[in-house]
Amino acid sequence: MTSYHLRGASPAKTRADAVVVGAVQGSKGVALADGADDVAAAYGRSLRPLLSTLGFSGKPGEVARVPTQGRLNTPLLVVVGLGKETDEPAARLLAVRRAAGAAARSTTNAASVALALPAEDASLVRNVIEGYLLGAYTFGRYLSTSPDTNAGSPVARRQEVVAAFEEAQVVAAAVGATRDWVNTPANDLTPPRFADEITAAAKGTKVKVTVLDEKKLAALGCGGLLGVGGGSSAPPRLVELRYSPSQPVAHVALVGKGITFDSGGLTIKTGHGMETMKCDMAGAATVTQATLAIARLGLPVRVTAYACLAENMVSGTSMRPGDVLTIYGGTTVEMLNADAEGRLVLADGLARAVEQKPDLIIDVATLTGHMVMALGTKVSAVFGHDEVVGPVIAAGRASGEKHWPMPIPPDIVERVHGSKIADLAQHDWVRWGGGLLAAAFLREFTDDLPWAHLDIAGPGFNSGAASGHLTAGGTGFGLTTLVDYARGLSDASVASAG
Repeated sequence: MTSYHLRGASPAKTRADAVVVGAVQGSKGVALADGADDVAAAYGRSLRPLLSTLGFSGKPGEVARVPTQGRLNTPLLVVVGLGKETDEPAARLLAVRRAAGAAARSTTNAASVALALPAEDASLVRNVIEGYLLGAYTFGRYLSTSPDTNAGSPVARRQEVVAAFEEAQVVAAAVGATRDWVNTPANDLTPPRFADEITAAAKGTKVKVTVLDEKKLAALGCGGLLGVGGGSSAPPRLVELRYSPSQPVAHVALVGKGITFDSGGLTIKTGHGMETMKCDMAGAATVTQATLAIARLGLPVRVTAYACLAENMVSGTSMRPGDVLTIYGGTTVEMLNADAEGRLVLADGLARAVEQKPDLIIDVATLTGHMVMALGTKVSAVFGHDEVVGPVIAAGRASGEKHWPMPIPPDIVERVHGSKIADLAQHDWVRWGGGLLAAAFLREFTDDLPWAHLDIAGPGFNSGAASGHLTAGGTGFGLTTLVDYARGLSDASVASAG
């Protein structure tokens, strides 16, 4: 069992298999960052030329491993680059988060590790711990090993720092669980099995889970889920989670796309296009684990979450282009692209969420390739009402995730209403603005409640090599943003009461 400890000890005197310090690129070259003063003193003037000889420049995520030869109590010094010196808070948080993740992968053989990265306040402590734990992530369903870790902080005994240290472990575990689900092959995570795993994950928490199977979905008229899932031998599920603390400061509804595998249906993808489509349920995994994390942290925010689970496959019962589906609540939709299925299952979830009259709704989905083209693989698109979009972006900035606001112009809305035979058109095959069209379609099911839509198609899955706190495969992107958003609602309520 891995254990973690928060201490105020000197990194130069700490007895561990390895000690990790940060280095910044200053005006006079590389210098050790805050938290490593004792290490710098132990080496004196010899450290900078030593690092230069090793080719270490201090760029973000760069790592140098230096045998200490008795200069420190630990046998190995690990120096991790933080990039250029900056006083901008969000940049500092992201830098230590990335550095901690890189350090984790450089100390895999160490039985104990001491982290002495910049940690002079609660936010930095949280990002150091989350970054390290996420950087050390391995796909634990089949293999998992981790070293013991000590985190050093000059303010280790302050109550808010201790709380941040403990909260970081809860959040990192939730991100890890999200990654596990996203990385699990689709044959082992069909909609019914995913629903079972969500139910099991909620046991022992204050989150209540209700699973709606295909018969209940048919009785309710959830035509989006039934249409998308109709071509698969594994029927769809809608999993509804409820966390209801006493005296909540707000009620947030979370809706997640959970396509456990996306073949494209009758609008079939190429073979290469299907390779990573086990990840198309990342939105559902994210909102589920975010709800569980919010409950474990005891945040005074009521959460209702909807994991919209289906498998988009090809068979004689697949939905056909031109079919008309009736979404929960009665809105009819002309389906023209079976590979634009995510918005259909989300429509059912959003319509269900609206009935609970939440203060706001946030949906999360690996929705469109258009947003990958627009923003790349490290930034999500955020659509919706300004009073939700702004705080979502700010929450991401505080928790190491990047988002960018996107519009829903009137001409895009007109395209959603372009069907001649149904209330709405699900797709129109116009090449331009496809991500905007998907967002405009989703907004039709929010009843004009405050709402934000996170399109995480780019950052939700890392097809490349590990970098910083992001490992290969599922990233768990969006979870820390959701938790920090809920934490922000709690903090705002406390400030208002004060």
